[in-house]
Amino acid sequence: MKKKVALLLGALLVTGAVTGCGKSTQTSSSDAKGIKVGLNFELSGNVATYGQGLVQGIELAFEEINKAGGVLGKQVEAIKVDNKSESAESANVATKLATRDKVVAILGPATSGNTKGAAPVAVQNKVPLISASATADDVTVDQNGKVREFIFKTCFSDSFQGVIMANFAYQDLGKKNAVLLVDNASDYSKGLSKSFKETFEKFGGKILSEEAYQSKETNFKAVLTNIKGLNPDVIYLPGYYEEVGLIVKQARELGINVPILGGDGYESPKLAELAGKTALNEVYFTNHYSSKDNSPEVVKFQKAFKDKYNKEPDAFNALGYDLAYFYADALKRAGEADPIKLKEAIAATKDFKGITGTISIDENHNPVKSITILQMKNGEQNFLKKLDPK
Repeated sequence: MKKKVALLLGALLVTGAVTGCGKSTQTSSSDAKGIKVGLNFELSGNVATYGQGLVQGIELAFEEINKAGGVLGKQVEAIKVDNKSESAESANVATKLATRDKVVAILGPATSGNTKGAAPVAVQNKVPLISASATADDVTVDQNGKVREFIFKTCFSDSFQGVIMANFAYQDLGKKNAVLLVDNASDYSKGLSKSFKETFEKFGGKILSEEAYQSKETNFKAVLTNIKGLNPDVIYLPGYYEEVGLIVKQARELGINVPILGGDGYESPKLAELAGKTALNEVYFTNHYSSKDNSPEVVKFQKAFKDKYNKEPDAFNALGYDLAYFYADALKRAGEADPIKLKEAIAATKDFKGITGTISIDENHNPVKSITILQMKNGEQNFLKKLDPK
């Protein structure tokens, strides 16, 4: 009897092992129903509006793509996971998507730090990762200048933003004495600050001081009082909206009324809520997109977005929308849902026309594309100018 039971258990174990193996082999980047793509985004936490905005744009685009027949005759299946605005969690999410879900590519994260947290996982597992908003220069290239083979982005780099805004401060606004106010824990903030300083000083401008703040602080009056005493004619404040909104508000309350300049981290409807609309004057920032663009493609996108979400799209919505179509375009050119072939197709992208500009991927896996400067007037964004890379 014992021998029969043992034989029966052994048979069951073998059957279970075969069934288990069958299930794992079906978990691939492409199956009969669809092609899996991972979304690794900040859906909660400190910069949740970035991730949420990008995902809204992505989901609108995938809805359109799937309605039109999908890609390579299959539907796009998005697997969305929250990285909680944390670098370590971003790496965990990337691991899950690459190894368990077997996605053909990972879209996201939103920020540079979280993208760099996920990048080693993508490289190790040979899965292309594309960020639409990780602007740090070292996202796609490591400290030794080596290109990260599977890492790409569809947004311009921090160095480009810093150079453009330093030129704008000195040439357009005629400002000669600047103070830098930088989040020293943020790769994003430090990257923009570095390129602004180098360019501003090359023009002949003077950096009076480099002040620091910490993310998640709420009271900045001590450092702002120091800045006021230096009497700058412009402040460069590269950072994210949660701190920037409070800094601008408190600066204006202290009587600091000089222009405040920054980057695409200002893009959030919460900026006006935090700063107050009256404080948001003489505030300028570089961005990827302007809602004032009246090109047919942008107008069509704006209508589709408003129909789906009942609100006007912002830059992160547009970046997400472009990212989804960019991925679909590369996948189509790859000819199959194979991560290696997809990586090669992404690297070969030339003149992809999106809502945020026309994209060609350079040798460092960065896009060659235009940049927009926006001016805040009573809390509202106003298009100022659009510049093409030289």
